[in-house]
Amino acid sequence: MEPSQAFSVKRAQVEFHNFASLGEPERAIATYAEENVRRGAVLRNHLEFIGPMSPFLEIGSNVGHTSYMLANDFGADGFALDISADALRHGVALQDRWGLARAPIRVAGDAANLPFQDGSLRFVLAFQMLSQFMNMESVFLEVKRVLAPGGIFLFAEEPLKRQLSLRLYRCPYYDTMKPWERKLYDWGLLGYLVQDVIGAHQEESFGIRQNHTMRLKDWHALISKHFAAQEYEIFVPERGWGERVVTRSMSQWGAGRLLGGTLAAVCRKAGKAPPTMPSLEHFETFLRCPDCHSALKREALETLVCEKCGYSAPNEGTVYNLLPSAERKELYPGDREDVIDFCLPSHDARLLEGWYDLEGVFGNKYRWIGARASAILKTVKPGPQRLRIRGHAHDGRPVTLDVSANGKNVGHWPLDRSGLFILEADLPEASEYKVEITGSPVWSVPTDDRVFSVNLSMLRLVGQD
Repeated sequence: MEPSQAFSVKRAQVEFHNFASLGEPERAIATYAEENVRRGAVLRNHLEFIGPMSPFLEIGSNVGHTSYMLANDFGADGFALDISADALRHGVALQDRWGLARAPIRVAGDAANLPFQDGSLRFVLAFQMLSQFMNMESVFLEVKRVLAPGGIFLFAEEPLKRQLSLRLYRCPYYDTMKPWERKLYDWGLLGYLVQDVIGAHQEESFGIRQNHTMRLKDWHALISKHFAAQEYEIFVPERGWGERVVTRSMSQWGAGRLLGGTLAAVCRKAGKAPPTMPSLEHFETFLRCPDCHSALKREALETLVCEKCGYSAPNEGTVYNLLPSAERKELYPGDREDVIDFCLPSHDARLLEGWYDLEGVFGNKYRWIGARASAILKTVKPGPQRLRIRGHAHDGRPVTLDVSANGKNVGHWPLDRSGLFILEADLPEASEYKVEITGSPVWSVPTDDRVFSVNLSMLRLVGQD
């Protein structure tokens, strides 16, 4: 069976969720509120089919905003799981901001290796996350495993493959489109030109692979293979007259086949549902060790411990990190000599010349550079190394970046779109790298005597997987 996700994709998801949740907090909170309105409507449309919701698990929950909605608006008890522990921790700020009385239990984990006991949950839900797996069936198998007989799996906001498109190129989100793209978008014509979903370019450029191959019949075949009954809703775009003329000339299902859109599905597992389920007072009994799959115990200091293999997960800011040990070590490296994370106070020890003052908030701390900047990274893990650089190109300022390592050019990238970018380049083997980044052209503002090219927020070495 094809691996569900490359490790590089998991790494990209952790970085992206940290940035999206923490780096632009006001914008993110407004987005979460809008999403909950839309998702709450889907839940209410299928309440009779869903039935009791406790205990629930939301996979790919980001900060857990939809799990908070289930706990407070629907009175359900359960868990919010995401691969980003930092994003989940931000949920506490969200709870305070919205004045919420109840919270889910927050767990960092992998959707393809859920740290939950077989048959322990009544309701699993997922929004906008299945399409990030090349092998979606691996997630379906895990969901089916952790659901009790008669349990419900609800997923929504998953893309339907569009038939009416020339598939010429991948397009970014609206805020980084070029003027002609925005015009075509407003007219409802851009979708006839682009490959996959509008916005896929940005996530792909960050390193998050997207699986946009599923048509209605493909989704139905996958669901029918694993679940005994289902209900569907489809949402077809009407972004202007170019799409409106199609959607209003045929049924919703027909328009979905031609124009794509998104699917919501509510799926029931075979078997008779148990009359009652245990409460979450002893929530550790629902969990299992991600390494050896044995039971976990909760110690006095709120640490989860596996007595069989010694796996340990402390309560870190209300989040338990239950990723497998090898993944946890690499996805959360902390302060290491092969990582320059501008959110960590000690990062400046590895910077050399050309860096301006630190700016931003946690999740999006950055430094501007001018024409040139340099830094030192040291190899920690053996094997071939790959340089990963995260930064942001300023709106209306196209720039070209050249990067060298130990005096050898390793990459040349013209950045003609503004916004977040990720650059990666294979490196020659060495124990230490002097990385030099050159940006051109530079620009300035009347109130500042410095010159600028881009700002950067992370440099690190990763394995060539």
